[in-house]
Amino acid sequence: MPVTVSMTVNGKEVSGEVEPRTLLVQFIRENLRLTGTHVGCDTSQCGACVVHINGTSVKSCTQLAVQCEGADVSTIESLATDGELHPMQEAFRQNHGLQCGFCTPGMVMSAVDLVKENPDPTEQEIREWLEGNICRCTGYHNIVKSIKAGAEAMRG
Repeated sequence: MPVTVSMTVNGKEVSGEVEPRTLLVQFIRENLRLTGTHVGCDTSQCGACVVHINGTSVKSCTQLAVQCEGADVSTIESLATDGELHPMQEAFRQNHGLQCGFCTPGMVMSAVDLVKENPDPTEQEIREWLEGNICRCTGYHNIVKSIKAGAEAMRG
């Protein structure tokens, strides 16, 4: 039996009818049509679906939409403003931190949360933070380089 769920997504109040077992990632992609959040593995291992829930990075395939009732959810679509990339997005662009791009939204959302928690992370801290994010293309070197540059840009 469908239930109504309401939350704020990217600063906008939204609601929708969902089955109680609907995952947040499904709600975001299918109900809200925000497709920047990717579904990669269906087992919460890859991190392609990372969003921020109440300011903290979370794999949206591990949360039911109903668990996010009243929450503030931010997706990759929320980062760029007025046509300008977020400093972390720009750092990924400038430092070739992506190849196919499939993992990039989750990597960027994880990186933004890392820098919020630790404004000047070491390479080792970045690599440890990204343990739940899988990239099959890059070998992570340029991702780590991008996050270091993004952290510097976010510090101003």
